[in-house]
Amino acid sequence: MHCTENMTRQSRGRSGTASLTRAALVLALAGAPLLAHAADGVATGDTSAKKIAFSNSYAGNSFRQVMVKSWQEVTAAAAKDHLIADATVVSANNSVTEQASQIQNMILQGYDAIVILAGSDTALNGVVKDACAAGITVVSFAGIVTEDCAYKVNYDWAAMGKIEVDFLAKKLNGKGNLLEIRGIAGDSTDADISNGIHAADKAWPDLKIVNTVYGQWTATVAQKEVAGVLPSLPKIDGIVTQGGDGYGAAMAFKASGRPLPLIIMGARQDELALWKSEHQANGYETISVSATPSVSQVAFWVAQQILAGKEVPKYVEVPLLQIDQSGLDAWLAKVPEGGAANPFYTRELVTQMIDANIHHTALPPIPAPK
Repeated sequence: MHCTENMTRQSRGRSGTASLTRAALVLALAGAPLLAHAADGVATGDTSAKKIAFSNSYAGNSFRQVMVKSWQEVTAAAAKDHLIADATVVSANNSVTEQASQIQNMILQGYDAIVILAGSDTALNGVVKDACAAGITVVSFAGIVTEDCAYKVNYDWAAMGKIEVDFLAKKLNGKGNLLEIRGIAGDSTDADISNGIHAADKAWPDLKIVNTVYGQWTATVAQKEVAGVLPSLPKIDGIVTQGGDGYGAAMAFKASGRPLPLIIMGARQDELALWKSEHQANGYETISVSATPSVSQVAFWVAQQILAGKEVPKYVEVPLLQIDQSGLDAWLAKVPEGGAANPFYTRELVTQMIDANIHHTALPPIPAPK
């Protein structure tokens, strides 16, 4: 449509008339799909002088630490390729007030884009609005904000909850007691995953969530919280999780002498290694479904591409990483101790993801480990 309008203006300038000739109109309409297609792919506008900051709400577990490292790896490579001038990352201590203050400093320091993993979906809206008003591109990811001016990069967390529940329902023949381990209270990711779990569970009336604890996506916290409620619980057949809590939950059950239930694992090395050990010992089978720490790379490339002039939708969905029994060994072999399954997201892959969101087509798959 824009192509047709441009041709109209050009034709008026050349002919002095108010309408296109039939030939010019046909040419304009024929050219429109070509231009729309050309908008796909990598935007190459000059961003060599741009500065991008990352405000992280929390770095107190291995997943978040790998996430920060992934950000540093991709931004270092981008700086070397002259795609940005500078990038930084600052983590708050799970304090929304501290995170808001850090973002205000980033505004004052003149960053061109600020990428945010928010400690609250609403409490940072004021400072995000300030950033947008200052002409700064704001991209929130994983833990997103609700302020409309920000771009959102996120997973379908409700789908994650459904995958977990449906797997356990199949393995348990639709009947059993479940324990839910949540993340951090007040975080949008925690709420979205939990809502997805409970919505999916309604389809299985004999699959009952009998208790809930908050594990803060950290094995040690999850172990302590699960151990605290175990004496009061009936037999637990399965555990729905949010990632990073599977190993701690297993340790609590082992310490109590109770049978190990089916635990939905995250993508951390300790969870995957425990799963493999149990499978070798007694045929234990489960799945892993999670975000990847390198989602920070996706958010970075979305910000860089916006600055480069690419059309980007306000919401960009990222595919979840799901590992089943057949893929366990391949992923585990590539995960360092203390790390997590973590593909590297290139600019080309992220632009494919952006284009899939624009055209409502299937998301590109997460690269397999090499």
